Amino acid sequence: MDNQPYNPLHGITLKAIVTDLEAYFGFEALGKEIKIKCFTDNPSINSSLKFLRKTPWAREKVEQLYIKNKHKLSQ
Repeated sequence: MDNQPYNPLHGITLKAIVTDLEAYFGFEALGKEIKIKCFTDNPSINSSLKFLRKTPWAREKVEQLYIKNKHKLSQ
């Protein structure tokens, strides 16, 4: 039985979220949307993942941006 049937992020990895957002927005626009250094200073997928895994408030912001734009990302 599925424990999180209404969780929009269920089954989606953080790497997939960051990769999709970066592909759609680019790091420059992501840095403007969410003002965190992993998107503005020498950004990369791996450095962003490392930071977001250690920083719950930043991860929450990234996840919310993903949920808000999910319909645009899947096109």
